[in-house]
Amino acid sequence: MSSEPICVTCGTQYAAPRADCPICLDDRQWVPASGQQWTDLDTLRAGEHTAQIEDEGPGLVGVGSTPRFAIGQRALLVRAGSGNFLWDCAAYLDDEIVARITELGGLTGIAISHPHYYTTMVEWAHAFDVPVYLHEKDREWIGRPDDALQLWSGETKQLGDGLTLINLGVHFPGGTVLHWPAGEDGRGALLSGDIVFANPDRKSVSFMYSYPNHIPERPAIVRRAAQMLQGYQFNAIYGAWWGTIIPDDAHAVVQRSAKRYLDFVS
Repeated sequence: MSSEPICVTCGTQYAAPRADCPICLDDRQWVPASGQQWTDLDTLRAGEHTAQIEDEGPGLVGVGSTPRFAIGQRALLVRAGSGNFLWDCAAYLDDEIVARITELGGLTGIAISHPHYYTTMVEWAHAFDVPVYLHEKDREWIGRPDDALQLWSGETKQLGDGLTLINLGVHFPGGTVLHWPAGEDGRGALLSGDIVFANPDRKSVSFMYSYPNHIPERPAIVRRAAQMLQGYQFNAIYGAWWGTIIPDDAHAVVQRSAKRYLDFVS
């Protein structure tokens, strides 16, 4: 049974029933005009939602649901040499997803870019008996505390097979991306959630404090993020939704986009 309440708007699961969702009350998100609504995993599993599991790139498998729920992001299963690793989290989780990932070799861990994608992370951690890595700067947004949640600090954290978590601080103070140097057949991949937003033109990225409310990120933070990524090589960027990919020359795309951003806001 999974009856802990889940916010319908953002997908965050809380440890107990409550009247409001702090993540949606924050100015990076919103509460619908119709008011706060709640569901739970048991209800979602009994409804129209089903698993969606598809290849997204070399060594990357997208995991989500159809129809989309809440923010609608999909997670990415990274087929790293040291074992499968899950980047970001989707709210929907059922027996089919657990079985498919288990068939692929299970998980060695989970890391999440920022609080909007915390969703049902504790359910995922328990289903695969793995830790979830979150940056400690965003600890206040944890809605369901659990021993599986591992808080890390500083600018970077090394994981298996060269995987590196990088705290850029965009969107949230703990906003993090994942660098996979072995991705893209050795050319490198950056898994960015929407910390570095892969734009629809597939040749630029954006940096925002709030996407739904159109609040731009502060210039000093964008400048720092671009500088931090300068030393990492990656040919492609994988964003938070199905098909949101910068397929080529992504390192240069980030630097050009950051310069354009800073020119526009200066």
